[in-house]
Amino acid sequence: MGRYVSISLALLLSLSLLTTLASAGEGNGEDVNPNENDVPFTIVERDSPSQDGQTWALTIQMNEDARDNGTSFQLTTQICLNSGVCDPPVTQEVTVEGGVHSISLEPPADHSYVNWRVKATYDDDSSENFPQGDWFKTWSSCYYDGDGGYEGIHSTEDGCDVPASGQESEGFMPAIGIVGVIIAMSSIAIIRRHQA
Repeated sequence: MGRYVSISLALLLSLSLLTTLASAGEGNGEDVNPNENDVPFTIVERDSPSQDGQTWALTIQMNEDARDNGTSFQLTTQICLNSGVCDPPVTQEVTVEGGVHSISLEPPADHSYVNWRVKATYDDDSSENFPQGDWFKTWSSCYYDGDGGYEGIHSTEDGCDVPASGQESEGFMPAIGIVGVIIAMSSIAIIRRHQA
């Protein structure tokens, strides 16, 4: 009985950590990510933070129901700068393999974040945006904090010190998908150990 309680607690802790990570993103520097229970896709890979002059990539997996229903996806991005100006939204060219959709872009110098969203078009030609009326967001490695300073892994007291394209960058945090895989694998290991 005790081992089942331990397994249940480990799974509950894992799920609650994933929920916290997935819903994070209300302030400056906190990425806005989809809650995978509310969207017809999951994030396979997403670079975070985005970096000036470096490729930023996003890969999502369409869920099985959406694939079976003939749903198609359109991915749109918008880049905002530290000056407070945002470029117009751009519909991205998407690479599709099965239900996996991938895009990439190169943010310009002095960008603050990359906005992105998914438009799902259903077999009856109706469509829906995820998120509705807003954007998911990936913050850059150096962004203006609104109070006269800068934040992020490449911020300094004087502004930004972002490595030039091709130079190594340190301190990138893993995307939420990697964290989820680690948590899931840890939970499986705990269950198997208790079953033995």
